[in-house]
Amino acid sequence: MACYHKVAQGEYLSLIALNYGFTDYMTVYNHPKNAQFRQKRPNPNLIYPGDVLYIPDKQEKQEQRGTAQRHQFTKSGATVRVRIQLKDKQRKIMPNVSYTLKVGSEVKTGKTDGQGILEQDVPIGVPKGLLTVPDYGCAWELQIGHLDPIDTVTGYQARLKNLGYPVGPVDGIVGPLTRNAVMMFQADYPPLAVDGICGPKTQAKLKEVYGY
Repeated sequence: MACYHKVAQGEYLSLIALNYGFTDYMTVYNHPKNAQFRQKRPNPNLIYPGDVLYIPDKQEKQEQRGTAQRHQFTKSGATVRVRIQLKDKQRKIMPNVSYTLKVGSEVKTGKTDGQGILEQDVPIGVPKGLLTVPDYGCAWELQIGHLDPIDTVTGYQARLKNLGYPVGPVDGIVGPLTRNAVMMFQADYPPLAVDGICGPKTQAKLKEVYGY
């Protein structure tokens, strides 16, 4: 039955769609009744707690098969792709380094590309993962689906924290730690005004540095 869904922290479109029985989240995202949502959230991978999505009725899929034969249908495991750029403590990219990514019971290994980027498909619905880079002695706990849009306080707090700026807790509160972290970022990227305010120009630069 069609309904409206209010987004909670940690939810992302692939997970929401799957929970309602849709294998392709674009079926939900592109529905005409979600036009306003698309305008507000042009990147479907960046949604925000409190956003409201229309969930359409699920359409049954029909397959033509002979009645005198036995047929086997296989449902593939639902996955979502994570894309991460690795940087060291000096915020320099980490190209061609070996990594291990553990999400749920799945363990992925590989090397970053020349830009320090790794891409892996991981199971939908697993909220956390562990990324390790043995050669650098680094390990990061990942919160999958928790990154908010950059024009929200939690959104720019999380990006600053992931880039190594001491922003404090990602709590949506613009306190002294957050303002100081914003000022440190602004000082690293002149000609940004060093005022501790993450306005449109600072957000645009932060988006460029972070990647999205």
